[in-house]
Amino acid sequence: MKTTLFKSEERGHGNFGWLQARYSFSFGNYYNPNAIQFGALRVLNDDIVKGGMGFGKHPHDNMEIIIPFLV
Repeated sequence: MKTTLFKSEERGHGNFGWLQARYSFSFGNYYNPNAIQFGALRVLNDDIVKGGMGFGKHPHDNMEIIIPFLV
């Protein structure tokens, strides 16, 4: 299996005030034709969400949102 390293500073970035996001694949307003998806995996974001905020309900299908909490 081939390994490809995507350094954080080379990934897509979104700053929404309450959300800081790093995108591994094309997502939202970030488009990289060389990083559309990996097999069936289409989204792999590294998000930092401000306390007391969140995403609310999403109309997504067939996906999981995993949120680790730091204490």
